[in-house]
Amino acid sequence: MRLTAALCLLLCCVAPSALAAERASRARVSANGLYSVRTVDTGVGTCRLEMLKENGPLWSADVCVGTVDDLYFASNDGEKVWVLYPLVEKGKAPAGKKKRGSGQSWARVMVAAQFDRAGQKLQEKRLTELMTTKQLPEVRQMAHHLKWLEGTLGIPGKGPRLTDAGVLEFEPVGVKTQRLTF
Repeated sequence: MRLTAALCLLLCCVAPSALAAERASRARVSANGLYSVRTVDTGVGTCRLEMLKENGPLWSADVCVGTVDDLYFASNDGEKVWVLYPLVEKGKAPAGKKKRGSGQSWARVMVAAQFDRAGQKLQEKRLTELMTTKQLPEVRQMAHHLKWLEGTLGIPGKGPRLTDAGVLEFEPVGVKTQRLTF
């Protein structure tokens, strides 16, 4: 009986830490095949962005730039990362008076961002920069989130990809191919 109680107590104390194992995003390879990038969720609110070479880590930054479900793309020199956020939380209308055009405040959300090896944001793209007002009805709106990227989350189309030249190409729903350079 004492052994059972001691074992239960041990499992209660050890199990939560065992359940909090690291989760990593899918590693994506740079266009030249030399580098791969991924993010690792190391616990509640803590993450690590990793750039890897064939023989091990090139660099890492203890910063949360996205979730393990977002899409990460490495530059050919291994110094920069583009992150595409296929499932984003809807934007909120600015506080105060309603202004003309505020009916689409839900679309003024960041859907892509570029980071350097320190995890500093170099640039970002908002949905309204990638799509015109007439194209916004193509976006799949859920209660609190948006699905905007073809080839992901059940939306038909080609998925995001790196070209041989190291350019990130993707298609927002109902829009021509967009290109982001490192």
